[in-house]
Amino acid sequence: CPHQYNVTSYGTTTLAITSLEAFAGMWINAFIVCVLCIGWVKKKTLNSNEKILLLLGGSRFCSLCFAWVNHFFTRIYPKYFYVHPIHQLLTFFATFFKYSNLCVSACLCVFYCIKIANFRNRFFIYLKVKIDRMVPWLLLGSGILALAMGIIIYDLTETMQRNNITFTCLRNFWKERIRMDNHFFSAFFLLGFGYAASFMAVLFSALFLLFSLWRHKRTMQTNSMKDLSMEAHIRAMKSILSFLVMYTINFVCLSVTIFYNMKKQNTMTLLTYIYLYAFPGVHSLILIFSNPKLEKALIKILSCVKCK
Repeated sequence: CPHQYNVTSYGTTTLAITSLEAFAGMWINAFIVCVLCIGWVKKKTLNSNEKILLLLGGSRFCSLCFAWVNHFFTRIYPKYFYVHPIHQLLTFFATFFKYSNLCVSACLCVFYCIKIANFRNRFFIYLKVKIDRMVPWLLLGSGILALAMGIIIYDLTETMQRNNITFTCLRNFWKERIRMDNHFFSAFFLLGFGYAASFMAVLFSALFLLFSLWRHKRTMQTNSMKDLSMEAHIRAMKSILSFLVMYTINFVCLSVTIFYNMKKQNTMTLLTYIYLYAFPGVHSLILIFSNPKLEKALIKILSCVKCK
């Protein structure tokens, strides 16, 4: 059957591409975690930036791992995948770590905004002084929000599986259908709200930071300051702008997955999954090259491999 061949070809292509991106992203984020943990053992302490990067690298590694396992079981072992509670647990962990990734990356952008930006507002100055103490609470709040989203998705998958089995009575079919649709709507609304909240935090932080850097660059131009400092600010603005563009596309792709979740496989879902699997690895690679400690460790490893 041509349709069956197309579905099989689609599934094989998707699995191959996402597997390559997932393993590359896991390697990159595992590198970040290892370097920061080695530094933690040596110095016996971590600064606020390193705490966020450590948790971000760990959540992205686990997110890619569980998302790939979930995708692999769906394509290769669909019968075993729907055995209770394998499907529910895999979906729970995949959602928990995905939301941890989104929330912690938003915390990182907020942290950079407060640390780097220069505004004379009293509240902003207060945040700049207290941000290091607030970081553990921000990370704890991110974990609690991710846990709540994971529980919601676990309940949603449990309801879907139970209703697929118990939809046998024709007399109560429409009543059950309406109740199920309402349940799905509330769950997907909360998912979309979580995506939108993290995106808005990143958007406003990046815009404030870009405005501050742009204003500082103009001040340096008028005062005829050194070109090296100006180049550093321009490089920082380009980095933040690239992250904002990547995160915006990521938010759009996550929103698309909600609308296409109940529909058949098509080109849109293929492109969406390709980008969603690529984003954690690509952005983590940008973080490595923007952090002198991580960049130095990566260059050292690559030089050793090249010598061997």
